[in-house]
Amino acid sequence: MPFLLDSFRSISTMGLFRIVLLFSLCSLISRAFSHETVNAHNNHILPRPLILKYPDNLIETQLNQLNEEVKRQCTTWRFAVEANNLNPWKTIPRECLEYVRDYMMGRGYGLDLERVSNEAGVFAKSVELRGDGKDAWIFDIDETLLSNLPYYQEHGYGLEIFDPVEFDKWVEKAMSPAIEASLKLYEEVLGLGFKIFLLTGRSEKQRSITVDNLINAGVRYWDKLILRSSDDHGKLAIIYKSEKRNEMVQEGYRILGNSGDQWSDLLGSPMPSRSFKLPNPMYYIP
Repeated sequence: MPFLLDSFRSISTMGLFRIVLLFSLCSLISRAFSHETVNAHNNHILPRPLILKYPDNLIETQLNQLNEEVKRQCTTWRFAVEANNLNPWKTIPRECLEYVRDYMMGRGYGLDLERVSNEAGVFAKSVELRGDGKDAWIFDIDETLLSNLPYYQEHGYGLEIFDPVEFDKWVEKAMSPAIEASLKLYEEVLGLGFKIFLLTGRSEKQRSITVDNLINAGVRYWDKLILRSSDDHGKLAIIYKSEKRNEMVQEGYRILGNSGDQWSDLLGSPMPSRSFKLPNPMYYIP
């Protein structure tokens, strides 16, 4: 899969490293052979056996440099994902498998989630609600309130092409744990008096199992749970979710906050007063 940068389009980092290493080795051989040939000419004897001498840690150093370069490239790729600067993509770059795994399973992902939740909470507390029951906050579900990380652990953290049949089998288990930072925000927003709308790309056929999963994860109250009806199947997420937000506005609701892990959760119209993008480098939904 091509990288964000042109260098990744033309040649892999590993391939570049091998070429550099090969040229370095050839240079060492050339210099050593030339030195031995001159000595042999001066002393009128055959050259000694060629023995290359270079620092013992040369290869290790260059491998470390390669690993650092891959990390930098993957970091810029993830930044482009979160900033919505990439063209539509289907899988993570193969070179970034370990990087994405370490991010998702490490402290970085958790810290980013907490940052988004905290900032959204500060905004929610700053809003003066009108008290007419029309101030709303929208939450996406997958990778926003509920985590499918256990599923993606078994499917390459986004390296595999998305398989809707396999994913639906996972959904039917109703085992997705809560994203704790988002659960905290949900409870804060609920306590402040916002109307809670859950807007998901899941199918209406999955309503019952989704309700069970939400309740088990600690999300026990909402004003509306909106899933894709048969008329919504085949629509791009950005169109489907824009239409549902427009219906809310037509009903007189003011959408003050919107939380989602995909840009298609947040873009389109009507726009809320504030949108909050949760990190997700594992998959892209247009």
